[in-house]
Order: sequence, then C-alpha cells, then structure tokens
Amino acid sequence: MTNAVNDDTSTFSDLHARYLVTKAAVHGAKALTSPGQNPEQRLATLMECHGTVMAARGPGNPLPFGQFRDALSGDLAQLLPTGVDPVDLQGLSVVDQDGQVAENAFDLDFEQRMLLHTLRRLNRVTSVAGGRELREEVEQETVYLALSKQGVQSIYENGREDLIRYPAGPTADLADLRLPPSVVEFYQDIPYGSTHQGWWYGCPICRWPMRLVLRKSAGTLTGSARCWHAPHAEMGASYLFSPAKDSSPAVLLPEPRPDRLAAREQVLFPDLEEIPEPRPVDKHKALVRGVWRYTTVPGIPELALRDQLRKRGLKVELWPSLDAYDLRVTVPGTDKPFKVDVKDYTSAATLGSLIHAQEGDRGGAEWLVVPDYRAGQIPLLSEVCARWGMKAITASAFGEFVCTRAGVSWA
Repeated sequence: MTNAVNDDTSTFSDLHARYLVTKAAVHGAKALTSPGQNPEQRLATLMECHGTVMAARGPGNPLPFGQFRDALSGDLAQLLPTGVDPVDLQGLSVVDQDGQVAENAFDLDFEQRMLLHTLRRLNRVTSVAGGRELREEVEQETVYLALSKQGVQSIYENGREDLIRYPAGPTADLADLRLPPSVVEFYQDIPYGSTHQGWWYGCPICRWPMRLVLRKSAGTLTGSARCWHAPHAEMGASYLFSPAKDSSPAVLLPEPRPDRLAAREQVLFPDLEEIPEPRPVDKHKALVRGVWRYTTVPGIPELALRDQLRKRGLKVELWPSLDAYDLRVTVPGTDKPFKVDVKDYTSAATLGSLIHAQEGDRGGAEWLVVPDYRAGQIPLLSEVCARWGMKAITASAFGEFVCTRAGVSWA
C-alpha cells in the first residue's frame, strides 16, 4: 500500500499479506517469550507460524525456518513476499531488547485485523478469517454489543465510562462496575509481564498495569516500569526501581519528564504528580489487552475533551445514539453541532485505509480527532479525510477551535 487512499485489488492483496505476516510474527514471538511453555510446544507454535508466513509468501518466495526466527528480533519486513510494500513493518522488531513482544507489533496486528474485518463486512474482500481471528474480533465487538443491547443511552454511557476509568483493580470493586456480566468477563488476571514479586503498578494515565522488566548494567540490577502504551510512557508514565530482596514492593522513581508543553496542549495533559502505588496481584484483575488498548486508551481524550469543554460552557454529548460517533459538541447559540470521532491508531496508514473503505465515518462524524501525541499523523489523515468531507485535527487544536467559535478561552 503506497498510500492510504489506494483501493485497488493489489492493495487488498498486500494488506492481507502484511496481516498474515504480522499475525504469525506476533503469535510466534509470544511463544518465544512466554514463560511456562515446554520446548515441544514452543517449537510447534513457531513451525505453525512459519507455515503461515510461507502461505503469505507463496511458492515462489521460500523462507528458511532460521531466517523466520531471526526476523522476529530483526526487521519484520524481511518476512514479506517480494514486491509487497512494507509500510509500517519496515524496521519493526517483534521481540524487543528486553526479550518481550514489542507494543507496536501488538497494535499493528490488531489494527490490520480490524481493517480486514471492515473490508469483509463491506464485501470489499473475499478472504475468510481463521478461527483465532474471528474470536479476537468478536471479543472486541462483544463489549459494544453487550453495552448497547438494552438500547438505553445512559446504560451505554455508564458502562463505557467505567471501562475507561477502571481498566484494572480489585475484583471486589470491579464487580460493582456498571457493566453486564458478559463484559465483566473481559477482566482477567494481571498480565505476567506486569508483575514483580507479586505486585503490579497502574499507569498514572490509563491505570492499566504497567510493563515491568529487569535489566543488568555494570553488574547492577535495575527495574523499569513503563506503560505498555508507548505514548503514555513517553509522556511520563516511566519509572525506575531497585528490585526488593524479599517480597516487599519496590518503590518507583520517575524518569525525566518531557519538556514543558505549549499552553494549548497543557489543558488535556494528565496530572503525573502522584507516583503509582504497588498493588498485590492476588484478587486483582485487568481488562484484556484489546479492550484496554482500543476502548480505554482512546477513551481518555474523549472524557478529557468532554470535561474541559463543559467547563467552558459548551454542550457536549458522549457517544450519541449508542455510539454513532464519540462526541457531539454544540456551541451556545448555534444549531449545527460538531460531530467528532476520536481515534488512537499506531498506524496512520491503516486508519487512513479504514476511513477510505468506509467512505468517511460510518456514523456521520465530520471531525477526526487524534490525541496530541499523534500530531505527526495529521498530514496523511487530512488527505484522506478531505476526500470524504471530514477534517483531521489533534484533540487540543479541536478544543481551541470550538472554544474560539464560542468566544471563550481554551488555554
């Protein structure tokens, strides 16, 4: 896919090849990095994933098994068939320097899957998803269907807001959330990669368990706690700690924070003053990764925009008509609202392709808003959105724009 708005047959073929390669690489990387698997299980999974890559490459592009394994911690683009544009896969390692599955690889796998799922529903492609793909797609959609099943706006809003504000916590507290039982089931044990000696730490921005790793440098063992969502870590959800010699929890020390932001961006920037407290793994659970990543994470700027715009006297409705889009913002004294869809995709190209496939926003949104840390995606997204009567903008820029229309100050 050479650009985000090309929709010819070769583009779909390339997309499917990239998806098969990414899916196989992530699944294989999990087998390499997950504890508790015996060598036979690990090898069987890797051989299955190697077979998936071979199917994507076709008979004219053989790939030795050893080269497949090497590419997991090297350049993922090496696994693609000859002639397929790597797009986001260029230079991507699925296994990172700490021997864990890289965050971006998880995101690209999911985002490519959702694009293919949308294309299938629109009858734009005829490929049939495998069992694992369908299960993961259903998991994500089950949450929205369960929340909207009763057709009551307040029930939908309350449940979705709880998923954003409480992605992890004590099982007793999670049982009290305004969620149907089928959604509560998506809270599972704290991920292994987020635990250290029986403790976990919630990200100060999204409250999901942070990633914990130990590194040895010059003979000294140092711990690192960072949010699994890389932009949150770069915003300041990144800490160091000294591993405890007993079962007591470690104390986190914040790493250097980014430079002071422009006044416009400070309005939506989270408060990072409080250091995350340790919580016991026992009797605590967290949302599965996909629901956290694509409900909780983009929900943070949705709620922040609502709260800040309401403070300034604007009328803001969340997820109107049971999630036709994300925000309806009305300036006092006007009749035409601003219809907003908020997206947080790692791949701007995949998001652009999704918009193009749907010929705009399926719910009728006219503004595509991305978090401020995705500002670099705006040029590409603006090109795609312009074709379908939409505008792409960052969250803080949108807040400033509508406040100017209302005659009030944003920053």
